Amino acid sequence: MSEHDLDAIALPTLDEAQMAALVRCPLTTSRRYRDGETLFEAGDRECKFDVVKSGEVEIRDDSAEPSTTIVVLRPGQFTGDVAHLAASPALVTCVARGDCEVFEVSPDALRELMDRHLDIADVILRAFIARWRFLRESGRFTGLRVIGSRDSPETFRVRTFLAKNGVPLTWLDLESDPRARPLLRQFQASEADTPLVAWGKRLVLRQPSDRELAEALGLRRPLEPGVYDLVVAGAGPAGLAAAVYGASEGLRTVVLETTAPGGQAGRSMRIENYLGFPIGVTGSELAERAFVQANKFGAHIPVSTRATRLTFDDGHAVIQLDGGETVATKCVLIATGADYRRLGVEGCEELEGRGVYYAATPIEAQMCQGSEVVVVGGGNSAGQAAVFLATQVRKVYLVIRGDDLNKDMSAYLARRVEEHPRIEVLRNTEVRGMSGAGHLGEVELVNNKSGAVRKLKTPALFSFIGAAPRTDWLPPEVERDAKGFVRTGPALAKSSHWTTPRQPFLLETSRPGIFAAGDVRSGSIKRVASAVGEGAMAVQFVHEYLREVNQAEHHEAGAPVQQQGG
Repeated sequence: MSEHDLDAIALPTLDEAQMAALVRCPLTTSRRYRDGETLFEAGDRECKFDVVKSGEVEIRDDSAEPSTTIVVLRPGQFTGDVAHLAASPALVTCVARGDCEVFEVSPDALRELMDRHLDIADVILRAFIARWRFLRESGRFTGLRVIGSRDSPETFRVRTFLAKNGVPLTWLDLESDPRARPLLRQFQASEADTPLVAWGKRLVLRQPSDRELAEALGLRRPLEPGVYDLVVAGAGPAGLAAAVYGASEGLRTVVLETTAPGGQAGRSMRIENYLGFPIGVTGSELAERAFVQANKFGAHIPVSTRATRLTFDDGHAVIQLDGGETVATKCVLIATGADYRRLGVEGCEELEGRGVYYAATPIEAQMCQGSEVVVVGGGNSAGQAAVFLATQVRKVYLVIRGDDLNKDMSAYLARRVEEHPRIEVLRNTEVRGMSGAGHLGEVELVNNKSGAVRKLKTPALFSFIGAAPRTDWLPPEVERDAKGFVRTGPALAKSSHWTTPRQPFLLETSRPGIFAAGDVRSGSIKRVASAVGEGAMAVQFVHEYLREVNQAEHHEAGAPVQQQGG
């Protein structure tokens, strides 16, 4: 593999002025390496940003058997990708090719350099994003190796967690991949230890939890001490928008995310009605760009960090986390979104991760290529899933309870679904049951008008029905509607929990300083664009609230002085 496999955006060369700015940065050091010396290797946590001053360095995939060269960097070119911004361990190995000299830049120095020199920041960010996409999508980079059975829900969970977080990976199925068992022997592991996650030449984790994965990947880092200006719960479109606008406007911002940036939108294989993307954009690409943007401005986004309880103490909101930590903040934005509801039919729960899925991405599609599959739901998510899966499988049955596909689905998407030769829409139909020996094998459907029963042999069912808001961690002070969605807006001024003379802001809850945006908010429009807009708008209300609090504090502090002077 050569540099011709990567485009000019991924392999830019810094010009003389940019190199001079780099040299002037006080945290930049110059280092020399002998031929064959390692600058860093896959899995290293302390991976610095290196710019080649003289000679050449080789970027290598050490997870491949044998190791392969990805690219050779020459003077003016630099190492790094999106993971570097999040302080994640290196995915590749970097080795000196001949004697060379590099400028070594620490993560703090890199952020300072990008803040002060926008031209350098543009070059670096464009390259980082292009490289990340190459590593994930080219099919020529091994990445992390996940070893486990296709019938193991735990293996599926690990693969899904890594994929949602954009981590390049190769899955080695114990049943069908001849490379799997030799690797088990190499790592002195057994089938009982799976799923295994191997990184470069080293074994990372055996049967890891999501939190252990997040910590190993650098996705979850300790929270900083002190009181934040804004804590955002949830890194979907609304939460990421708030992170970008909050951090860029000087608010000390942290975003708590349970699984991965992007939320439900991050799982969409094609969003075509988002402003500015006429040919569409994948949810993962949109989330990735927003994540990079938020990191650029200094927002902290620890993954596998779930909010479990919200309390109030000494004028601050205090959020308890699943790991036992707490974080104090002046303002909270609830942007935890909603989950698709379970079907609630016999056999469903036992088959989750074994043929029953709540997202349709390449990970799930890999499990059922060439088969007939069932998609349940009549909204845009179900329509997008059906269209994507129709490119991967023999046939898609789209099951809807009503008879009008246009009721909850955008017109352009409904038309595409109805015209697709591999999609059959089953109207007035519901799932009555499912079965399988260790993996989904059959789905039973019933027509809710005629009562006719139909059984389909299928290895996969994708469910996109309803929405259950993630609000179980909120206290009574934050009022919700009958379905559990968070209520916001001026009407809450009459709430017994509202304690301020003014009316609540548009996105403010029944507790002053606590806001809600996106799908979790009662009455919200379930679209990516509206969620982004609400997240950005919420930051303006946060500024208004903080200004109000500061004025009140100054007034209280000044009152005794005024009395003495009178």
